[in-house]
Amino acid sequence: MFRFCLAALLAVSIVCAADPNPNEPSWPTFRGPKRDNISPDTGLLKEWPEGGPKLLWSSEGVGKGYASVTVAAGKVFTMGTADGKTWIYAIDAVKGGEPIWKAEVGIGGSESYKGSRCTPTYDDGLVYGIGSAGDLVCVTADKGEEKWRKSFKKDYKGASGGWQFSESPLIDGDRLVCTPGGKDATIVCFDKKTGKEIWKSAAGGTAGYASIVIGNAGGVKQYVTLIGAGTVGVDAKDGKLLWTYSKFAGNTANIPSPVPLGDKVFTTAGYGKPMSLIELKSADGKFTVEPIYEKGSIGNRLGGVVVLGDLVFSDQDMSGNLYCADWKTGEIKWRRNDVKGKTRGTGSSSAALAYADGYLYVHYQNGVMALVPATDKGYEEKGSFKVPGSGRSESWAHPVVIGGKLYLREDSTVHCYDVKAK
Repeated sequence: MFRFCLAALLAVSIVCAADPNPNEPSWPTFRGPKRDNISPDTGLLKEWPEGGPKLLWSSEGVGKGYASVTVAAGKVFTMGTADGKTWIYAIDAVKGGEPIWKAEVGIGGSESYKGSRCTPTYDDGLVYGIGSAGDLVCVTADKGEEKWRKSFKKDYKGASGGWQFSESPLIDGDRLVCTPGGKDATIVCFDKKTGKEIWKSAAGGTAGYASIVIGNAGGVKQYVTLIGAGTVGVDAKDGKLLWTYSKFAGNTANIPSPVPLGDKVFTTAGYGKPMSLIELKSADGKFTVEPIYEKGSIGNRLGGVVVLGDLVFSDQDMSGNLYCADWKTGEIKWRRNDVKGKTRGTGSSSAALAYADGYLYVHYQNGVMALVPATDKGYEEKGSFKVPGSGRSESWAHPVVIGGKLYLREDSTVHCYDVKAK
């Protein structure tokens, strides 16, 4: 009887350690489960009161950074730089944002942008993060205890652009996939539990700043990303390079993750680059890339893109001039600035976008947060507010909407707002 009770208690404790709230909605990685920044939430506020939605809690002391947040297992995870090092931080999402633990990743960011870039990834009781200097670590979600680590530079002679490593690792089944940027190891696939290398791919070029997404063009599962050599796809099975779109090769700001759309890929980059739609055609096991359009100097730099139905929403480079377009044709439906160039609303510079329940959640670089209907009818704000503490650093973190809450990272603080309709 004693042994039966002990076994039962151990089983319960293991389940609770893995995820104390398995039925709670989660946001386990950068830009969400599908890496599209589309939240499954419904029943949210359609308009915000003056001053914004209710602030539930703020958690200070998560280090300087531009990382977004991960929400899982009753916790909020993010990364930040403090005391010259990069850390993963765990915050209690239930008990008012109380700090739980922090785990060292590696040295901090560069002199020009010292804050963290990577948003940690949660999976099955473990948290994964990549430091600015290319340190990949795996720690336990309950205590932050290190399980394994890799060094992109030491293990793979990896290299990134001048803004250092910014990627958030992808978990795909039992694998972790990321971009060390080495000559013979542009992209590497690991066993997520042990860190054992499964394959490495010489896809060409250094690491960009994008995070890998999954595509299925031509019926072939592939990992798609934006690196120094341009937009690429590698076979998920063995890392074989399948195709390269070199329009953005050598560009400084290869940051936004591409968006696979069947046999097509929407891809863009900053510094005056276009938004592009390419088609991937396969024959005899080989892929060819055919551009459908390459539209002007309206690429995106930092805030990413959101695709909804036939529409794509993004920010023109990092101007804050949001636009809506038909992603199939590239036709612009509207821009935030009116025909005379006047800006609607008070947000300025780069805009990071997320979507939930019919609305865009727009986090501007100057710390203004705005609620905008996600339609092709025009830019209209249904409320806005200035995030507390903004102005000390660039407000680049992507907003997260999950479980009726809006999570915002602002410099060294994480804020949680109630956006559920009553």
